[in-house]
Amino acid sequence: METMKMMLVDDEERFLSTTQKLLTRKGYDVITAGSGAEALEKLRMENVHVVILDVKMPGMDGIATLKQIKNQFPMVEVIMLTGHATVDSAVEGLKSGATDYLMKPTDIDDLIAKAEDAFHNRQKIEGRIRVAQARSAMKSPRQILEGSE
Repeated sequence: METMKMMLVDDEERFLSTTQKLLTRKGYDVITAGSGAEALEKLRMENVHVVILDVKMPGMDGIATLKQIKNQFPMVEVIMLTGHATVDSAVEGLKSGATDYLMKPTDIDDLIAKAEDAFHNRQKIEGRIRVAQARSAMKSPRQILEGSE
């Protein structure tokens, strides 16, 4: 069974290191990125399932990063995280493909629960894709009989 790999994306180094340590102690495989550009680069090299993404970052902000992630890596689940939440940013994030939205400071167990939910959602979608691919590859009895003649 595949285990979840997470990426934390935030410009606050202290948040990244503390949260990574807490998640690692709980047995999760976690990588970090200090910017949206770094996150996109690491997604090209690593098979990340769930991204925890800060909304407010210098340069490419969380919403722009989210849009790039969903455009380039549509199967990656993204949870937005911010200390400056507004209804508008939450709605824009969810409309742009975010799975969920968390407020800072967030409890580590709440973060894990949201990440696990997102990971299970991804696994369900991957399962449906595999079934659809298998069905399209299988021939119907009629096609088999017509092919043997």
